[in-house]
Amino acid sequence: QVQLAESGGGLVQAGGSLRLSCAASGRTFSRLVMGWFRQAPGKEREFVATIRRSANTYYADSVKGRFTISRDNARNTAHLQMNSLKPEDTAVYYCAGDLSDSGRYYDLDEYDYWGQGTQVTVSS
Repeated sequence: QVQLAESGGGLVQAGGSLRLSCAASGRTFSRLVMGWFRQAPGKEREFVATIRRSANTYYADSVKGRFTISRDNARNTAHLQMNSLKPEDTAVYYCAGDLSDSGRYYDLDEYDYWGQGTQVTVSS
């Protein structure tokens, strides 16, 4: 069983930066595809970014060029560096882990493990 815990959320002005972290328990972290999703009030949870076992990365168009996902297998940690934040980035951000690496990294149903979420609020 894998447990995920996010940290690093908070309140920031538009144009600012935040770095989210996701700490994983267990010995299987290196086998996980790690993803970040977000959910704004009244909206469905949406894909933000993912990093596969191979370290290949993928991003939603809305964050491409502003967000960077990374992983540190030695520390069982994934990160999401968020720059040039916009008010529309305001949401609860969740990290997720997928053991299957099926390639459907954008599909939240593919993910086996989820963190509890961390709030990111961007003021205008």
